[in-house]
Amino acid sequence: MAEDLNSHPFKKGAEVEVSSNDNGFRGAWYSGTVMKSKNKSNNNHSILVEYKTLMADESGTKPLCETLDVVQLRPLPPREKRDRNYKFSDEVDAYYNDGWWEGVITAVLPGNRYSVFFRATREQLEFNRSELRLHREWVDGKWVPPVEEQVQEVSLSIELKISNKDRFKKGALVEVCSDEDGFQGAWFAATVIEQVSSGNLLIQYNSLRNDEDTEFLTEVVDSNHVRPYPGQETVDHFRVLEEVDALYNDGWWVGVISKVVGKQKYEVFFRGTNEEMVFKQSDLRRHKEWISGKWVASNLVGIYKK
Repeated sequence: MAEDLNSHPFKKGAEVEVSSNDNGFRGAWYSGTVMKSKNKSNNNHSILVEYKTLMADESGTKPLCETLDVVQLRPLPPREKRDRNYKFSDEVDAYYNDGWWEGVITAVLPGNRYSVFFRATREQLEFNRSELRLHREWVDGKWVPPVEEQVQEVSLSIELKISNKDRFKKGALVEVCSDEDGFQGAWFAATVIEQVSSGNLLIQYNSLRNDEDTEFLTEVVDSNHVRPYPGQETVDHFRVLEEVDALYNDGWWVGVISKVVGKQKYEVFFRGTNEEMVFKQSDLRRHKEWISGKWVASNLVGIYKK
């Protein structure tokens, strides 16, 4: 029997964060309050949310309200310790333009300030410590990585004393995140040919070909857009609201399981484009994030428990 979203936790009055699909806002999370929840005809849920920081009028007096799919919502992340220190390569969310944007620490500056690089826009901006929080993913009803007060710190976090030069050696299998229009948000398998300069790698894609279709495409990329290849993992089945990567147009695109439509077939919702598509299980993998030198996924949640 196909699963549905009837058991979602977002009741009236719940404080949530919302992932927007509007141009200029994709990739950011905005805080809001659930005003109403109702069923759609297909038994999925739509949620009426009132934003806390986005306004519907130029005077800034009327909060913006929007009806959203439940897969665009998540609970408010835990608050960080006020004195938390971040280090080079930490994955963080930075508060910017009224929302939280995912980035990576590229420099620790004097006065509790940090330089943050945003892969999606290739921008680098400076932030105060109070404007940052540790990047977390909402996976299977839990925060990954989990809240420190509830977990025992383990040595899975490999501090990035190993440079990208050592990690991405010639011949290494990697994945590359593209910034080109139509490819943003996707990861493509590639092989490192060589390091051409500090922080830059010459790579050859494993599936993308040049314009003449005579050979596989080669490109010089910033190492901040490169991560190790996640490898193979056997998954019995996926659950509704589970984050996955879907293989589409030669790349892996992050989405959310919105419905189980048949034996080993799933409907996947893509926040970035507001589209839903059906995939075979063989074209899906559990979504992972490369955070502080380790892979973080839903199957790692138990490792952090006491």
